[in-house]
Amino acid sequence: MSDKLNILQKKINIKFKNLNYLKKSITHKSYDAENNYEKFEFLGDRILGFVISKKLIELYPNEKEGVLDKKLASLVNKNKCLEVAKIIGLEKFILVGNTNKKIKVENKIIADSIEALIGAIYYDKGFDISEKFILNMWEKFINLSEITIIDSKTKLQEFSLKKFKSLPVYKLVSSSGPKHKPNFIISVKLKDTKFFKGSGNSKKKAEQVAAKNLLDSIK
Repeated sequence: MSDKLNILQKKINIKFKNLNYLKKSITHKSYDAENNYEKFEFLGDRILGFVISKKLIELYPNEKEGVLDKKLASLVNKNKCLEVAKIIGLEKFILVGNTNKKIKVENKIIADSIEALIGAIYYDKGFDISEKFILNMWEKFINLSEITIIDSKTKLQEFSLKKFKSLPVYKLVSSSGPKHKPNFIISVKLKDTKFFKGSGNSKKKAEQVAAKNLLDSIK
């Protein structure tokens, strides 16, 4: 068992002070009815939701709550948790039923275990390390969620061409912050509107937000 836990620690690049927490996070109730992952899963689920919610607000400060809610749901559901768990091969470590027999671990158990692992990391290492783990493991999926932004620039361009026979005018208002975490503010206007601003960690994102803000004002 200690070898298994050591391999898992290397996989996630986190060394536990209390290995019992790590063991508990991969223990299904069919293996141990008393010391299983259920409470850690309950905790990890809440921590995951909080961390991803916080990150989405940072990425999309001008986005409406309804859109953020959809993005959150797509990032923390059981299917996404399963995808993340399989990145580290978590299914190979889970203790389920009689380990003397080769049992195929159900997808739900694998998905639950990644949340339980988050809860165990929080218990052992605190919030900062558990947040870092989540953002690292979910980074690819958070970045992909940016693609789901409604293409407000295209919508605005189509509207402007149809109504005014001209393109929207974009202007860079400011850029600030370090290279690894920049912030751009861009404004946009149509022929008969004032400038509307948008911000983001890239010019393209800032333009999308500005375009959306202008479209919202038209509606």
